[in-house]
Amino acid sequence: MMDPVTLAVVRGALEQIADEMDLHLIHAAISPIISETNDCAHGIFHPETGETIAQGRYGLPVFLANMQFTVQNILNLANAEGGFKPGDLWILNSPYVCGTHLQDVVLVSPHFVDGQLFCIFANTGHWMDIGGGVPGGWAPKATEIHQEGMLIPPLKLYDAGKLNGPVVQMFLANVRLPDQIAGDLSAMSNVFNIGRRGIERLTGRYGAEALARCFDEMMERSERQMRSYIADIPDGTYRCEDWFDNDGVTDEPMRIALALTVEKGSLHFDFTGTAPQARGPINLALTTTLSACFVALKHIFPEVPVNGGAFRPTRFTIPEGSLLAVEYPGPVGGYLEVVGKVTDLTFGALAQAIPDRTPAPSFGTTGVVTIAGRHPETERYYVGVFPYPGGYGGSRQTDGLVHGTSPQSMANFMSIEMSEHRYPLRFDYFALREDSGGPGFHRGGCGSQYGFALLSDCLVTVLGDRVDHPPFGIAGGGPAAPNSVRIDTGEGLWEPPLRSKLEKQAVKAGDRVQAASPGGGGFGDPLTRDIAAVERDIRLGYVSAETAARAYGALFDGNGRLDRSATERRRAVLKKEMSDAR
Repeated sequence: MMDPVTLAVVRGALEQIADEMDLHLIHAAISPIISETNDCAHGIFHPETGETIAQGRYGLPVFLANMQFTVQNILNLANAEGGFKPGDLWILNSPYVCGTHLQDVVLVSPHFVDGQLFCIFANTGHWMDIGGGVPGGWAPKATEIHQEGMLIPPLKLYDAGKLNGPVVQMFLANVRLPDQIAGDLSAMSNVFNIGRRGIERLTGRYGAEALARCFDEMMERSERQMRSYIADIPDGTYRCEDWFDNDGVTDEPMRIALALTVEKGSLHFDFTGTAPQARGPINLALTTTLSACFVALKHIFPEVPVNGGAFRPTRFTIPEGSLLAVEYPGPVGGYLEVVGKVTDLTFGALAQAIPDRTPAPSFGTTGVVTIAGRHPETERYYVGVFPYPGGYGGSRQTDGLVHGTSPQSMANFMSIEMSEHRYPLRFDYFALREDSGGPGFHRGGCGSQYGFALLSDCLVTVLGDRVDHPPFGIAGGGPAAPNSVRIDTGEGLWEPPLRSKLEKQAVKAGDRVQAASPGGGGFGDPLTRDIAAVERDIRLGYVSAETAARAYGALFDGNGRLDRSATERRRAVLKKEMSDAR
């Protein structure tokens, strides 16, 4: 057994190496989806099992768990060919092997010490365009994977240090932004040098054998810690269900169901009852379904260091042919919408057992708006991608975060200044969305709203959800406001027929796009919320006076000030009415 001080220092050093890789790629990338939005991730993986050893803290959570499965798949392929060689670098984006969607390109690189495979590096970077029928790859009407873009099976980008130049040329010939993609691919490939230098310093200090023992013990400790937290959850089966508005092609809701069984320090996720594979892109690869559950557990048990050991106390039942286990050639472009639902279901199930630890669902939709066309000044093709910020769910401890990045991805919204610099548009507003958080003892955080005017003709695509089925509250908390997407053509506001899904809509210069994200679900009975907190919410613009009166029973005097005595009497009446209704 390693002494705890050495183990803590090594763990911190490994995390620092992965952090440096994150930051290096963010600084070196050409496209704003990585340099501004931070749509990337890095990790260090076990040479024999492929399990996660350490991961960067600046990347997207859904990538981090998912890359473990990708590395394990590539490890099996490499071993079938006689094993990794120094200088090898694999590349892929096939969701049936590495999960997520085609825009997320994964690189896997082995690292050798004294001629022996010592660890494996991997990174994921979102490419701004991946070919296919829709600029940017977000294709809400896609019915097969090939409509979404270029499918890259696992192959060697570098073979024993030699670049496969023709395959790079093939990539660049199939995307709309070849210069950006070439720059990002180079940055992604070179960032592994940062990781190698860090590992060499550690092996020089501790020796390869001692460092390898640290890898194993770190994972064993995470497994024990996670099992100890699960053991505190009352044994039983906890159920939760939710619905997707539609799949982008057929305007019918789709059910997603979870029965989560807690037994003897382990968790069994059973998604029996979930809808079949969708015709449209609201599907998820099996490995990413697992990853979404791990992301949810990390939110609930943040004390557990994230590595392969933390994932071990889980098992899964995911029906074949369901939208949570997509099969070729099913499309997956809207995978982040499904990740959000899986995370929310995990919260909803565990809230029945451990409400003190479990938050209400967040805004739950990435709601990506894409614009594309020829820039009127440069005549160069552009693709602009805008993922939502929104509100987080309330919890026993606190109100939900206001205007947060998507929990399933953590992708930032591109800065207003950079957006207006790169693309022919002008923002009219970018603001918090009043009344969007679910009411509760601790309310959900507010979502965001923004609108911009197009300065030239272009195509607009939208891929989101949670219009018909907004984020729900827990422990008596109320639901958040629904998602909203509108286009203003100068003749009035127009809502897409499928509400939050729209593909390649031609718009004219002067037309406007307006989007408003949901808030988070509320936690606990709104009528128990501290009256001073309600007054503060009104003052900060989080809650309107009308919502304060309806949801919180808050009444005001003739001068617009909160009348505490009248509020307490009104609350007593509302509580009695609710009790009688039960």
